[in-house]
Amino acid sequence: MATSLCGLGAWPGSLRPWVLTCLVTLMLLPPPSNAGDKENRNQPVCGKPWWPDSLKKFRHWPWEVSVRIENEHVCGGALLDFSWVISAAHCIQGHKEYSVMLGSSKLQPKGSSWARKIRVGDIILHPKYWGRNFFRHDIALLHLDIPITYNKYVQPICLPEYNFNLKVGTQCWVTGWGQTKKHSSDNLTLTPELWEAEVFIMDNKKCDRVFHEKSFYPRVIPLIRKNMICATNYGVDSCYEDPGGPLACEIDGRWILAGVLSRKKACTTAQNPGVYTRLSKYTRWIQEQRNHGALPGPCRASYPLLLFWLLQLQWVCDFFTPPLPDLPLLNGTR
Repeated sequence: MATSLCGLGAWPGSLRPWVLTCLVTLMLLPPPSNAGDKENRNQPVCGKPWWPDSLKKFRHWPWEVSVRIENEHVCGGALLDFSWVISAAHCIQGHKEYSVMLGSSKLQPKGSSWARKIRVGDIILHPKYWGRNFFRHDIALLHLDIPITYNKYVQPICLPEYNFNLKVGTQCWVTGWGQTKKHSSDNLTLTPELWEAEVFIMDNKKCDRVFHEKSFYPRVIPLIRKNMICATNYGVDSCYEDPGGPLACEIDGRWILAGVLSRKKACTTAQNPGVYTRLSKYTRWIQEQRNHGALPGPCRASYPLLLFWLLQLQWVCDFFTPPLPDLPLLNGTR
């Protein structure tokens, strides 16, 4: 028996399983959640690091990530869940093969049973990202090829609620592997051990005035915008540079990711504060990308093309399929 153009048998044999898989996946996917990061009873709670009693005397940053090209550290980052890492968009240097290293405070761990290196599959840059000295929308999401397994050295950090506002003066911590010795003009050196610096949230208007003093831009043009956040240390004169590195703040007993380091060089002094992408302005965008990433790779990448193709196929079916003939009326109905 012949199969019509609109039947599944008319599709190329190699496409049938793929199309069926994608359609079934799309129908079975749950609707996207807008509730943000909810606790999952089957995994550790984000932002509440746990570790053995022997490590309690040390601060613990299990969400810290080293973003790498050919095993060379290029930027910092933070782990959001099993499959997603967040960093700065300006860290992405074209079409190169990226990987991440997790589970170690050493930049080049040797013989560590906890350190994991995982290849990055997809990279999503914010669609409005641009800039040079002061980047706009400087945020990138890295989707890992394989999900990681949580342990005492690898755990996620929480995203802030949308539009959550950190109070000026809130104590936070910035971590990374790249730093300069004393001043921002020094050459960058990578430290073998993860460093940490205590910082405090700074008022955006005050931060903007600081940078205008060193720029040629008129004051009517804001350099520090609402989607940025500044942090400073009012005492120690030291500068660091690990773009994409996390700005973590403990709020009500849970660590949240307030920002990722955006400006290429940052100092912990009030004269040259660190500038970060304010993640509370991007929580919804991040969640949308993570929900979209639930699709299998081929379906996710080809979803718009698949939808367009199905619509065209429906138009062809409607055009070539003859209308049903009029049937005689039976009891007033056809």
